Amino acid sequence: MTGLKIDYYIDALCVWAWISQRRLQELTDEWGEKVEVRIHFLNIFGDVESKINDKWIDKGGYEGFGNHVIESSVPYENAPVNSDVWMTVRPKTSSNAHLVLKAVALIYPNDLVLKFAFQVQTSFFKDLMDIGDMNILFDLALKEGFDIERIKQKMNDGSAMAALMHDYQMAKELNIKGSPTWIMNNGRQQLFGNVGYRILSANIKEILDKPQQQASWC
Repeated sequence: MTGLKIDYYIDALCVWAWISQRRLQELTDEWGEKVEVRIHFLNIFGDVESKINDKWIDKGGYEGFGNHVIESSVPYENAPVNSDVWMTVRPKTSSNAHLVLKAVALIYPNDLVLKFAFQVQTSFFKDLMDIGDMNILFDLALKEGFDIERIKQKMNDGSAMAALMHDYQMAKELNIKGSPTWIMNNGRQQLFGNVGYRILSANIKEILDKPQQQASWC
């Protein structure tokens, strides 16, 4: 694909990344092959228990955080969140999901990786499945028709882990502040957080209409 490359950084357990999935779909519907969204991961929920204890211990712990996630999603009909989110099912890490997704990305086309990422997020936020559990992740991959043995091979030989560590390192080097973050124009433009679709689309249009301005003069 020769379209505009957009690097899209998320943590699979981040509710704002879940909400932004609808915008990702709209972007694909509007721009088609003029853009190529490449999904990457950053470490926000790598250690969920420590995050909850550090940030939410005085605000209700897991229950308080679950209520926050539900309240955040209310305005977004296309990003439904189960009313029991974080109450009973509490993944210990997002990194297992990221690792499997990187293994998938080493084998399958980009569009299938994006689709699978959506299924993984849906499984947690809507269906209350523990996406920190490798067995559940493998079951989800199997339902997508993926070759589990090939995925495991990429994990066993370190290829998937290397790709994931590269994502985590690039997120630090690019000073990415959170999930989701959209990076365009070879890193010159970063759109972070709950960015409206019109803003995303306007930035894409500007770059595609004026490609000569992508070059730096200094």
